[in-house]
Amino acid sequence: MNINFNNVVPIYIQIANAIEDDILSGKLNEGDNCYSQLILAKALNINPATAAKGIRLLVERGILNKNRGQSMIVCSDAKVLIMARKKEEILNIITENLVAEAKKLNISEQEMISIIKAHYKD
Repeated sequence: MNINFNNVVPIYIQIANAIEDDILSGKLNEGDNCYSQLILAKALNINPATAAKGIRLLVERGILNKNRGQSMIVCSDAKVLIMARKKEEILNIITENLVAEAKKLNISEQEMISIIKAHYKD
């Protein structure tokens, strides 16, 4: 898990995003125990409260399930939830920025689609 301490994105959000990436990549599977806040804090050399905040964010998103007295469990529909959120939030922002820049550069819709298709094949 890579955390950029110089990034403007808060550390706890970077932790939540990194855990989501581990779920999407298969490092963590649905039904698996998630990393504990103490393990994250020690591995990243951060305050345990910061790690707990990142984990809590995933609980709020419905990605992790709290089991009293046990570690957090990756929910059975975690991948679907993560993909839906990322499509909604991240891809919409990227697409809006891409279209705005293309318009500034007088790139036609067809030309932009061709560029995207070329990159998609790579």
